[in-house]
Amino acid sequence: MQKFFTIIGGMGTMATESYLHQLNLRTPAHADQEYLNYILVNHATVPDRTTYILDHSQVSPLPSLLEDIRQQSQLHPAFFTLPCNTAHYFYDDLQAAAGDIPILHMPRETVQEIQRKFPQAQRIGITGTRGTIADKIYEHELERVGLTPVLPTSAIEDATMELIYDDIKERDVVDAQLFHRIVREMVEQQHADVVILGCTELSLAQEREPETTFPIVDGQSVLVDRTLERALKLRQAD
Repeated sequence: MQKFFTIIGGMGTMATESYLHQLNLRTPAHADQEYLNYILVNHATVPDRTTYILDHSQVSPLPSLLEDIRQQSQLHPAFFTLPCNTAHYFYDDLQAAAGDIPILHMPRETVQEIQRKFPQAQRIGITGTRGTIADKIYEHELERVGLTPVLPTSAIEDATMELIYDDIKERDVVDAQLFHRIVREMVEQQHADVVILGCTELSLAQEREPETTFPIVDGQSVLVDRTLERALKLRQAD
């Protein structure tokens, strides 16, 4: 297969499925041959990223992710995508292992999308796993461009973990009221101008039970668009 990219997924599997669904849905295809060439690595047994970030005595997911990158690099994909926000904690190590094959940086692309879509926004709310909040990836990307990160309260963080782990990961269920309350409280209580959906399970929640009242930027949706842009350019290249 020529002119393809590799997706390092499975963190979690249903969130990866949502990424693929949106990618295929947005591809301007009218025949089988017009869809994108890609390899999906659905590595479901990668150790939990948040568990490790919060407690380094736990099993690290990095060796599993490095194995995936090194194996796939031998096939020479044009680029990698990593549809897991928390896994970007390991981005520098993964990019080093990939060499000159770029890995799209979902948090960085998301912050750039905020600047394009909401140029007046200054206070940017961050939602995600405790690992994503603790690893400060979104904080650093926002501060790098002069925006103010707005973190969830402990109550909002608890509700977000319940939605991600108890509902979506464990039971594949989206509690629409809980999801919408999380976003509403980030805006009304924390005074965020825009809220980042910084976990791919939250992206799945947005796909199934869309939040339309408050301004959000969905990290996985941004990654879908950037993936599509690169893949279509790749197809057009000589």
